[in-house]
Amino acid sequence: MAGPTGRGGSLSAALGDLLRSQVTPRHRLSSYSAKHWHAQLSQLTASHRGYQALDEAGLDVTAKTLLNWLSDPEYNVRRGYRDLIHTAYENVAIVPADLIPDHVKDGQWEISGYVTTGTDRRERGTRAAPLRIDGSRGDWDAIEGLWMAGELTDTEFEDHFIDDVIVQDIGAGTDGWTFDGSSYSVELR
Repeated sequence: MAGPTGRGGSLSAALGDLLRSQVTPRHRLSSYSAKHWHAQLSQLTASHRGYQALDEAGLDVTAKTLLNWLSDPEYNVRRGYRDLIHTAYENVAIVPADLIPDHVKDGQWEISGYVTTGTDRRERGTRAAPLRIDGSRGDWDAIEGLWMAGELTDTEFEDHFIDDVIVQDIGAGTDGWTFDGSSYSVELR
């Protein structure tokens, strides 16, 4: 039975496609685009989640002060309070990434496309078996750390996948691993 599959013009693109099909990356909600403190405060005070974020950011003012701020966009709010409002706004606007689930980290990865180690270059997965990698033998800490921070690019994923998952499972190869083809698919089983 075929599992989730990622495809792309490079191994990095295929890996990224597969991962994003399984978990939601860190992202910004499109409805949070206000720049001015007053617009940010108005949006935050329109929901319970916004009030909670203001409280967690440390904004401690009376209801009267809050009403004064909301009623006048030109109100002279101290810089420290504007910073707290902005912090709360960003905390609500950014949705954290889902953790990479165990079925991804512990799965069997099958890579199809050109695989080169040393002078040995082979097309895997069409006329030959795909390159099979046991994800459970890999070290996913760096990949997951970058993912959770919203900093895992497809290229970073490929680099860490080679070093931290492929090498951990089957070794460094003759002279390392190179994926220099123009079409890849990665299936997770």
